[in-house]
Amino acid sequence: MRNVKVAATQMSCAATREENIAKADAFVREAAKQGAQIILLQELFETYYFCQKEKADYYAYATEQEKNPAILHFQKVAKELQVVLPISFYEKKNNARYNSVVVIDADGEILGKYRKSHIPDGPGYEEKFYFNPGDTGFKVWDTKYAKIGVGICWDQWYPEAARCMALMGAEILFYPTAIGSEPQDSGIDSKDHWQVCMLGHAGSNLVPVVASNRVGTESDEDSSITFYGSSFIAGPQGNKVTEAGRSEETVLVAEFDLDQIETMRIEWGVFRDRRPDLYGIIGTYDGSERFVK
Repeated sequence: MRNVKVAATQMSCAATREENIAKADAFVREAAKQGAQIILLQELFETYYFCQKEKADYYAYATEQEKNPAILHFQKVAKELQVVLPISFYEKKNNARYNSVVVIDADGEILGKYRKSHIPDGPGYEEKFYFNPGDTGFKVWDTKYAKIGVGICWDQWYPEAARCMALMGAEILFYPTAIGSEPQDSGIDSKDHWQVCMLGHAGSNLVPVVASNRVGTESDEDSSITFYGSSFIAGPQGNKVTEAGRSEETVLVAEFDLDQIETMRIEWGVFRDRRPDLYGIIGTYDGSERFVK
């Protein structure tokens, strides 16, 4: 038996970095108080979701990893509380900028960094203006409590990303997120679709999935997004174990026996029966067999 408690936080964001870090700190402490050992904060929680508009002024939000206030703060918190913290931040590296996550282990040390692979571009979500495509490839980390993989928001719509992390040994998948209404069409509600995609990752890979989204309405000139929350934790059979509402600020906690899940994963034979020799087409853009070696 190897039990681990995980948590997803859900909060609205304020105008200043200092306010948001303080607020996130309070949620992390509440999750730790409930016994959580790995705690997920939402995507880009240091600021409002600035990608609604293409504004060069917002490039200034980017920081080098070594100087990022949230990372420096939560390294101390992780060590104090003995918790693992994936921390999302807007990364500046020389002339490049990335949507990144560092994984802080329970001793406060940084295990490594993942840069968002899939960068969306559409009304209200103008991320290609701000971020280079991630160049780290998919990553997993052997933390104090579990081997984990982390994707970032738009990554969660891609089964390839989840499968890669599972193949690399991830026992739990974490997805910090910022998603809500569509500014150009208020009739679109992607909440159920968003959740179903990740429930599929959990069920097809037999691993728990933890998703943390923000709440609240954020506006920038004529653009406005109401983030629909609905953060959740899924079990290894694609079942929602716990789920937040659309507007509440809260902490979700769930416990899993990783040894039991590993046995289940082996018994199902999903990874035993894979045929990677037949999957070459997945490595092409247009499905053309001529490009498959």
